Amino acid sequence: MDNSKIKRYTVTAALPYTNGPVHIGHLAGVYLPADTYVRYLRSNQRDVKFICGSDENGVPITLKAKKEGVTPQAIVDKYHKIIGDSFKEFGVSFDIYHRTSSATHHQTASDFFETLYNKGVFTEEVTEQYYDEKAQSFLADRYITGTCPRCGFEHAYGDQCENCGSTLNATDLINPKSTLSGEPPVRKETKNWFLPLEKYEDQLRTYIEGHQEWKPNVYGQCQSWLNAGLQPRAMTRDLDWGVKVPVKDAEGKVLYVWFDAPIGYISATKELFAYSGLDVWNPKAEEYYISQNGVAEGNWEDYWKDDSTKLVHFIGKDNIVFHCIIFPAMLMAHGDYILADNVPANEFLNLEGQKISTSKNWAVWLNEYLVEFKDKQDVLRYVLTATAPETKDNDFTWKDFQARNNNELVAVLGNFINRVVVLTHKYFDGKVPALSEITALDQEVIDELALYPAKISTSIETYRFREALTEVMNVARLGNKYLAETEPWKVIKTDEDRVRTILNISLQIVASLEVLIEPFLPFTADKLKDMLNFGGHLWEDAGKMDLLPVDHLIDRPVLLFDKIEDAEVQAQIDKLNQSKVDNTLANAVVAPVKENIDFDQFSALDIRVATIIAAEKVEKTKKLLKLTLDTGLDQRTVVSGIAEYFTPDEVIGQQVSLVVNLAPREIKGILSQGMILMSENSDGKLTFVAPLQNHVNGSVIR
Repeated sequence: MDNSKIKRYTVTAALPYTNGPVHIGHLAGVYLPADTYVRYLRSNQRDVKFICGSDENGVPITLKAKKEGVTPQAIVDKYHKIIGDSFKEFGVSFDIYHRTSSATHHQTASDFFETLYNKGVFTEEVTEQYYDEKAQSFLADRYITGTCPRCGFEHAYGDQCENCGSTLNATDLINPKSTLSGEPPVRKETKNWFLPLEKYEDQLRTYIEGHQEWKPNVYGQCQSWLNAGLQPRAMTRDLDWGVKVPVKDAEGKVLYVWFDAPIGYISATKELFAYSGLDVWNPKAEEYYISQNGVAEGNWEDYWKDDSTKLVHFIGKDNIVFHCIIFPAMLMAHGDYILADNVPANEFLNLEGQKISTSKNWAVWLNEYLVEFKDKQDVLRYVLTATAPETKDNDFTWKDFQARNNNELVAVLGNFINRVVVLTHKYFDGKVPALSEITALDQEVIDELALYPAKISTSIETYRFREALTEVMNVARLGNKYLAETEPWKVIKTDEDRVRTILNISLQIVASLEVLIEPFLPFTADKLKDMLNFGGHLWEDAGKMDLLPVDHLIDRPVLLFDKIEDAEVQAQIDKLNQSKVDNTLANAVVAPVKENIDFDQFSALDIRVATIIAAEKVEKTKKLLKLTLDTGLDQRTVVSGIAEYFTPDEVIGQQVSLVVNLAPREIKGILSQGMILMSENSDGKLTFVAPLQNHVNGSVIR
């Protein structure tokens, strides 16, 4: 979109589910880049509304309520407060943080659906869905578990297997069971309303291909969906929690959560203009977080229906299809709304080398971080931006968190600012000294400083926030280098005027840093404003040499950052490791005891120690290894389904327990003579059953 035609911005951040607190993966993927972008726009005096809220509909809410033995309303009330408070304390500067359980949202979503219904957009289809006869309820995908047809995991959900990551349909599951009653469900016909996405395929292709500047991961995923051919998608569900379907014969049905959730951005904007200027958790605003960024003037429709508005959605990569295919198709069908100019989705953030898992408590929760690292919001903001998964999945580790704080925030940014303020108080009583003669080195630094605001702007406006933060830190590095080269603590002995110039230039760098760091580190920027007795400057002022006038009095220095000790990060690592132990104990799956056998049956088994002497993958399979074993009696071939857990190189030399008198069996054209004994833990991982010490091959296991 041509910047000269933009009058205003609508920036949305994905609505978090209120079935748990926010964690660092959410922050790095969505909320920090969105907040950085919005703070930058405000610093440039652009008209922007930053919209978010709690997604309080959908199956995850009802599952959480069932697990905790409370109502869905109790769940959403609890977590809406936790999430909203956490965002506020962390400095995420939404103009509004609303909730989709509000009357305004229900009415807005209903009206939207009714408009499409009256235009004849939807198709009515009768399909077979799983039904729990005991609970007398149709089952959403997450209410069904069973065996994954792809990896054999016995606790897969009806929409996804959390073991292998495969996307599933509930009807794909082997031995499905209802989570409501534990009984096998039956198939039963039900009517729902479908959005015929295929009818909007050409419009969507024109829209997507008109935005080839989008991030490759977003553009590529959209093209993949389009090239595969779009199919009708149900926009209603058989549930009793959510926005009721506003048409005849729709009792017991609600709007599909991914139909009503993006409409939540629109209803939130309505609320913003209705309650603008109210404080946090005001009862009149139904406990919405309404910011003090200024009273919203004008009309909410300007931010959703005017072609001079730039709409930007910040989301994670798992939401790309909903924001780039389904929501645009809904807006196209409606006809009154603008489409997103950009959807800068991030990839996923891992934690200590593993995928973040809320169910396994493998996460760093924002509300807990704010207590355990009090007043260190900007440290986490810095680290998550510096390691943001912008183009590929990235990893957060506590050791890296500590190193970036100590080696970058403390040693580079904090050190430069502290040295300049300390020297100004030491030599000139805290007053900004006047410039005298400008040397070639001075001019070089002045010229380089002037280039940074535009360079950082380019990175931010193209959603490269890691790159932008690096350039901000380079301003601090420029200042440190300048001090190291000019050595004012030495020059003061012979040339006070020279020191005046050095510190004036250094102070102007510090003042520019206050402006440049604010989108990234707002709490540090506020401290720096207080220290400099300085504020109210905009992005366009950064890089100039007159931000702090001569004789302007600055306050005494305060440390902006302090070191994080080994014990602090070790406590966090220990906390994560304990969650592993707790999760293993809580979720241990012990196979039921099989039917009894008599002693003679057991004695018939001939189990011996053997050593694997060769191994190779079986072609065209994922799970099978072809093993050659020395049994002490002979060398034989065994085909074993362990390729997902061990490479051929890893198993060579491994002693194993082998059933040697099992009848031979042909597997993938290979005659397998025996079976290796393995143990399987609760998450399906396999381990060899082997002697603790090496035994002679052929030793009998009794």
